[in-house]
Amino acid sequence: MSAPLVFLPGWCVGRGPLNAVVKALAGEFFDLPGYGSAPLISDFYAAADDIAARLQPGTTLAGWSLGAQLALAVAARHPAKVGKLLLVAGTTSFVQRDGWPHAMAPAMLAEFAAGIAADVEAMLPRFVGGFNRGDARAKVVTLELLKLADPRPSGEVLATGLDWLRDIDLRELAPLVKAPTLLIHGAADPLMPLGAAEALAALIPGARLAVFDDCAHAPFMSRPDDFLATAQRFLNE
Repeated sequence: MSAPLVFLPGWCVGRGPLNAVVKALAGEFFDLPGYGSAPLISDFYAAADDIAARLQPGTTLAGWSLGAQLALAVAARHPAKVGKLLLVAGTTSFVQRDGWPHAMAPAMLAEFAAGIAADVEAMLPRFVGGFNRGDARAKVVTLELLKLADPRPSGEVLATGLDWLRDIDLRELAPLVKAPTLLIHGAADPLMPLGAAEALAALIPGARLAVFDDCAHAPFMSRPDDFLATAQRFLNE
């Protein structure tokens, strides 16, 4: 695998939960804006363009959850930079919109954002437990993920990410992706329902979808061996 692999983490929890698989795939991380030493960029598309500017041409770009949305935007807007695209628990829109039922109700996200603003440490276990609901290993994965989560970024950074989840709709960008694309998705993902992955796969020309049964929003932790095998097959093609 000659092309570099860059992985974009998800909202709030950072690199920690992904460390083992990214290391096993010989990849590297780009932090989301405001995480680690990365400066906060409040505009989603400006953030995607900033990521693209730092990628080598032909990079294999991967992302989980919110990171998958950024990866999708990078691949659509900067096709020369992305040789392959791996979307883990990805969607075009995190909230329900006209013609997009495969998502959270906007009111539920607003309620969650208010809770995060009030007390992130109290809300985080509920959030992680919630997105593992339906997973065959829900309890173990939730505890492990919380243990591995990075220190929380600032409230402003968390709020920016939640604003993106509320506002961003990538349905028009998805068909512009030129890179070979694989989506890995848990069949029981309550946060990004399987219908979202199926609809997204249909929007990206030639995209393939690998579905893990009895698995929720963190397939790399719930089914690490299957995840690695599936990802490596795609990366080595």
